[in-house]
Amino acid sequence: MPNAPEKITLKNGLAVRSIITGLWQMADQERDGKPFDLDSAAEALTAYAREGFDTFDMADHYGSAEIVAGMVHKALREAGEQPPTILTKWCPPPGEMSLGRVRGGVETALERLGLDRIDLMQLHWWQYHSPEYLDALANLMILRQEGLIGEIGLTNFDAAHLRLALKEGIDVVSNQVCFSLLDRRAAGALSKTAREYDVKLFGFGTLCGGFLTDKWVGKPEPSEVPDWSGMKYKRFVDWAGGWEPFQNLLDTLSGVAAKHNVSVANIAGHYVLDHDAVGAVIVGARLGEREHRQDNLNLLELSLDIDDRTAIAEATANLKPIPGDCGDEYRKPPFLTASGDLSDHLDTLPAVHKVEPVPLRPDRQRSDSGSPWETAAGFSRGIRAGDTIVVSGTTATGPTGECVCPNDPEGQAVYILDKIIATVFALGGRPEDIIRTRIYMCDTSKWEGVAEVHKRYFDRIFPANTLIEISDIVGPYELEIEAEAKLS
Repeated sequence: MPNAPEKITLKNGLAVRSIITGLWQMADQERDGKPFDLDSAAEALTAYAREGFDTFDMADHYGSAEIVAGMVHKALREAGEQPPTILTKWCPPPGEMSLGRVRGGVETALERLGLDRIDLMQLHWWQYHSPEYLDALANLMILRQEGLIGEIGLTNFDAAHLRLALKEGIDVVSNQVCFSLLDRRAAGALSKTAREYDVKLFGFGTLCGGFLTDKWVGKPEPSEVPDWSGMKYKRFVDWAGGWEPFQNLLDTLSGVAAKHNVSVANIAGHYVLDHDAVGAVIVGARLGEREHRQDNLNLLELSLDIDDRTAIAEATANLKPIPGDCGDEYRKPPFLTASGDLSDHLDTLPAVHKVEPVPLRPDRQRSDSGSPWETAAGFSRGIRAGDTIVVSGTTATGPTGECVCPNDPEGQAVYILDKIIATVFALGGRPEDIIRTRIYMCDTSKWEGVAEVHKRYFDRIFPANTLIEISDIVGPYELEIEAEAKLS
């Protein structure tokens, strides 16, 4: 058995442990104002660091996690020992992302941590049709040059928007996503993009909140789950087909685990870590309550044979796939999160585009995205007349008039469809109200990447669609898309 998780080196040189210690459960431990002894938590976390579990993952909303991690960092530095590697997340509400606002988010984390530099700052973004995430990432690049952060990562980004960010020149080294035997979304398009651009995936939820462990083998379905992590992943179990097929999976994993004299958790963790696009798995810690550090080391020594892999593949084939791409559970139905339906939360986010009445037809509403084309040519990005919304031909034009992803039709299609969805939202509709799209391309020999993007957005909506080749579009654009929505 190894004495500590191995270190893996990301592009640009940042080294992290292959088993990352996740601190999200601190938020649950402090839920509803529960008292929490920070000194005891720091002492428990110091034990993790001294045994080689010294890459800590946290976020701005994980309770006191940043404070406790900073206490451990300081204590180990002052003792002349190797301090932990700090990974944290910034999860701002969408809106203007000036350098000052982004700096403020980073400086808040630095203050809570008591540090002058964060090893890896990871951005989570709530809604892609708010395009300011590109501004946030560009400004994180500036703060990296200033030395406030070491590297830039993402969290819960899907394949299309990871690729778009990379095409826009953002130097991303990692993307943290849900990945398990129950949730294999990350093994598809996201892994392909990650491999292509040398971005490592960090898999969380590998044990599904503790459901993929020996504890639940042969057990009846729980009537109540008390902790947030368990609430979330019980929804995954239900979506995947329910308790019976899940128990079949656990039975298979239990048999494989017994063969190798390890735990079910070891098999589940090894499955994710063994995937070629994954750099590390994140295993949560409930500080002061329980720890499984030595058992977790077993997953590094495992080697599954063809019989093991075949048995696991057959068991997972009986499960219903988790829908969509990585992170969709936070952004659109079905909302597979601890709190369930996030519609109310997302509905409180401000509209991306300005809406006002049409001057000569006040019974109609118009939406303006701020594109210079709208002012120059005197048109609306979208119009709502009664229960109908029509969206003008839209190009991948950023807020200051720049072309997003020049010469890349796939990236442009992502940005365009986000802008179209922002228009539909602003005028009171939703993506599922879209009934028609028309795509105009300068070179239809490049249609496949665009078609794949269209499918990702509309694979459960199925609008009517037309693809048309045209001779040219003004500016460095590869395509233009228009849409129509019908509200019910």
